[in-house]
Order: sequence, then C-alpha cells, then structure tokens
Amino acid sequence: MVKRLNVYDAAMRRLKFIFDSFDYVYVSFSGGKDSGVLLNLCIEYIRKFAPGRKLGVFHMDYEIQYRQTVEYVERTLASNSDILEIYHCCVPFKVTTCTSMYQRFWRPWDADKKDMWVRKLPEKCYTENDFDFFTSDQWDYDFQKGFSLWIRDRKGCRNVCSLVGIRTQESYNRWRAIHSDKNCHHLDNRKWTKEIDTGIYNAYPIYDWYTSDIWTANGKFRWDYNRLYDLYHQAGIPIGRQRVASPFISEAISTLYVYKAIDPDTWGRMVNRVNGVNFAGIYGKSSAMGWKSIQCPEGFSWKDYMYFLLDTLPEEARQNYISKLNVSRRFWSTRGGCLSEKTIEDLRNAGVRFTVGKSSSYKTDKKPVRMEYIDDIDIPGFREIPTYKRMCICILKNDHICKYMGFSLTKPELERRKAVMEKYKSLKDGKL
Repeated sequence: MVKRLNVYDAAMRRLKFIFDSFDYVYVSFSGGKDSGVLLNLCIEYIRKFAPGRKLGVFHMDYEIQYRQTVEYVERTLASNSDILEIYHCCVPFKVTTCTSMYQRFWRPWDADKKDMWVRKLPEKCYTENDFDFFTSDQWDYDFQKGFSLWIRDRKGCRNVCSLVGIRTQESYNRWRAIHSDKNCHHLDNRKWTKEIDTGIYNAYPIYDWYTSDIWTANGKFRWDYNRLYDLYHQAGIPIGRQRVASPFISEAISTLYVYKAIDPDTWGRMVNRVNGVNFAGIYGKSSAMGWKSIQCPEGFSWKDYMYFLLDTLPEEARQNYISKLNVSRRFWSTRGGCLSEKTIEDLRNAGVRFTVGKSSSYKTDKKPVRMEYIDDIDIPGFREIPTYKRMCICILKNDHICKYMGFSLTKPELERRKAVMEKYKSLKDGKL
C-alpha cells in the first residue's frame, strides 16, 4: 500500500528535488502568507538538510504597503541573515493601477516624485542603478524575469530556480499556471515547474496547499507571519480576500478602504501619491467601481452604455478598450471560445445564436463556440461569455488590461517584453 504524503512532506520532497537540481535557488517573497510559508519551508530545509547552503530572497518593494508588511519583511530577513542572500529591490517599474481612468500605471520609487514617497528608501536596498537590464518601459512582471537572468549571470551558475508561493486554490488563473501545458517545458515532467528561459525555471512547491494548510503550518511550527492578517480578521475581511499585494490592482480595490482603519498614516500619504485612490477607497465595493450589482441605466442597452462610458474616457484609455474589444470580437466570431457542454446547452436554451466546432487547437475537452457579442446573459457560466455588460464592468473598474474579460498581455505588449529581454542578453554578450 502506497503511503500518501501530507502537503508538508510533499513540499519538503519537492524542495529536495529543487536544491538537488539547481545551482542557485531563490524565493520570491512578497510578505504575504503564501510566500512567507514557502520561505519558512526553505529555511527549515536548509538548516536540516543543506547546511552551508545559501538561499536567495527576492523582494520587490512596491513602496506603498501596510506598515505591518514592512515590519514583517524586515523581521524575517534579519532573523535568518546567516543563510539568506537578500535582494530588496526598490525600482520604478510600471505597476498596473485600477484607481483611475486617466492613469493606467504608477511607478513606486519614482525619482521625479521623491518628495511624495510614502516611505523613505530602505537601507541596503537595490535600486534601478544596480540593474543594467532595467528600462523605463518595464512593467513589474518584466522586471521579475529580467532579475532571474541577472542573478544567473551575477552568480555565474549553470541554472537558477525561482520559488514562487502560488496555490491553485486561490484562482483559476493560478490553477492554469500549474496545469496548462501550452508552450511549457517542465523539468523532469513535474508540472509544478516551468521553464522561463534557458537554465531558468519557476517552481511552485506549495501549489496544492489550501489556505487552512498555510495557517496550520504557521501555528504548528510557530512560524512568524505578517500580523496584518490578524487585523484583516478583526476588520471582518473573509480569509479568501485577505491578500498582500499592490493595493491598486483590481483584486485589491474592494478592500482598499481598510487602509484608513488599519494604517491611517500610510493612507494619508497614498491618497496624495496615486491618482484616484480616495475615490476607489470610498466606492471600491459599490457599483460605481463596476461590481456585480451594477445596473444598466434606464433606456440603455449594455452596448449603448458601453459606448457612453467610452465617450467619457481620455483618448488613450478609450482607444485601449476599443482595441481590446475589437480583438475579442474577432476571436469569438472566427476562432471561438472553448465552452463546456453545460454552458453550450444554457446558451441554446437562452435562444442565443452560435455555431459549435468539432475540435479546438487547445488541449481541452471543451468545444469551440463561435458567436457575436451579446448584451448580457444570466447563466452560471456568464463569465465565459462575450457580453457588453462585462466590458462595461472592465471600464467602470478601470481594468485597463481587461482581466475581468479574461485578457492577458497583447501581442505588442509581449513583443515589447521580449525585446527588453533580448536587449539585456545582447548587453551581457557584449553585442551592444
């Protein structure tokens, strides 16, 4: 009879595979509960099974974060300084913001706005001057990949692994990051690893943990954790929405107001720092910011309302949404989106016109459905269907990427990202 491992033993076995397979390993540490547990697991593994080995810690400091998070990060890194190589990065990369229709991104640690910084620059941090690959066009996710190339060259090692504390329970996108085989190469066929570049991998050792496992581990092993979660609990925020992330992304808008109560000093500074913060803090949970309770104004269809909203936007923001809408329309009318048999049956019962293909180029049992945008539909799978209501919600949420519609980076955005990486490689090879 095969003994079934618990999630702790499974994670430790995965860490053994990682430390045996890679010359250099570092943890992407945000100060949240998941990355905190992953860091503690790695520290425990090294102290028990790999004495003398160093562990890298990559911390992207977004300038604006709760005081409790800052204190937890400082506390954790200081208490394990004997085995940690710390890369505390304070860099003015672009970060998505959903607080304003006028501002698609903001920059932490922007030198031009130094007099408005929410905090002083931490001591012994790395700045933009330390990274030869950094450019002002880079988004935070571009910087993450550039860092992995940079650390490999800096260490002069054959291969590098970045450990990331994401769990599939958190969202479908995270589940897909682990289980999707599209354009992926896994090390030794282990799905929880993903090749990013030659000799560079991401690994997700706690992908199968539940939230309850995270807090059980903290309690059982008496690990330190971010005390912000205690305050979240006291503020009545459900466990599933207790996240430590950039406060201005769409997932964080509904809890942005909590800064006022938990960390009023930071709140006062951030209102002056990023456009639209106060409005988002007041209306982040209401239909004004595009949540499900939104109602179509009387006399409008959702399509009419979408064009009305577009007409209120600055030109750049308006063209951004129109471009994404046109891409989505072409996709649904030509290639089609993959839907389950149940959703297809619901569409049929609702009288929606569509055609169903026999197979898809994606690895899925779902079938490709070609259809035109519709106004709205009340079925369980409404978030999979192209509707003008969903587009209205994106606009009202200032969701410039249209993540609510299932969009990822566009081809031009991906090409810009690739160009940045190629430029860095050329610099390192002496070709420029």
